Amino acid sequence: MGVVNVTPDSFSDGGEWLEPADAIRHGLDLMAEGADLIDVGGESTRPGAVRPDQDEELRRVLPVITELTRAGAVISVDTMRPRVAVAAVAAGAALINDVSGGLADPAMLPTVAELGVPYVCMHWRGHAEDMQSRAVYRDVVTEVIDDLAQQVERAVQQGIDPSSIIIDPGFGFAKTGDHNWQLLQRLDEFDALGLPMLVGVSRKRFLGSLLPDADGAPRPPLQRDDASAALTAILARRPVWGVRVHAVRQNRDAVAVADRLGDIGG
Repeated sequence: MGVVNVTPDSFSDGGEWLEPADAIRHGLDLMAEGADLIDVGGESTRPGAVRPDQDEELRRVLPVITELTRAGAVISVDTMRPRVAVAAVAAGAALINDVSGGLADPAMLPTVAELGVPYVCMHWRGHAEDMQSRAVYRDVVTEVIDDLAQQVERAVQQGIDPSSIIIDPGFGFAKTGDHNWQLLQRLDEFDALGLPMLVGVSRKRFLGSLLPDADGAPRPPLQRDDASAALTAILARRPVWGVRVHAVRQNRDAVAVADRLGDIGG
């Protein structure tokens, strides 16, 4: 899943793809690099980000979704808003990637059920402006699994087909760096939910903190792609349903290596 942030303030590439023409060109480049899905989002969810209003989010994403769909892309829309989800599917989006897992707006789950498209349900504890204050767990793995189980149950109760649900542990969302590493180390425990999993760790701060410069400052986001690809190779051996990444070619290469080793291992 290749990322197209149509935002001025995303942590990894804020502002670079804000103009529709730039975002469309970037999406085409990701397709050429081998992305299976293009994830188009108009709201930054980095810690501390301020939400755009709904009309602005629509203005950002709809032209990009429309043109990339015309070019043959399979589009997921990264949104927490039902109205944006409806408009995005009408414009060609085939999947809804809701980082709130239906908790940001009570109308989202019945809306997704009515639309009948696949749904990514992510673990979530609050909006970007204060989510890191909620990164408090006794056992982050078991609590995230329990929370996700409740979110999935709620989605099914609202009419979403269980076979269309994909879970996401929500790396970096109300999680410290240590929490993220614990989740990765114990990812097999999520198999208890019996659902495919999307993992989004590309360029995240905990990777930058692993690779500090001489002064101890985290490596900048654009210099975290090698570490991201290393994780993709590990995840491909597991495997997971998908990885959400910013640099598609490097991660495609990582998957190819992991697949070849798997073939040898038989």
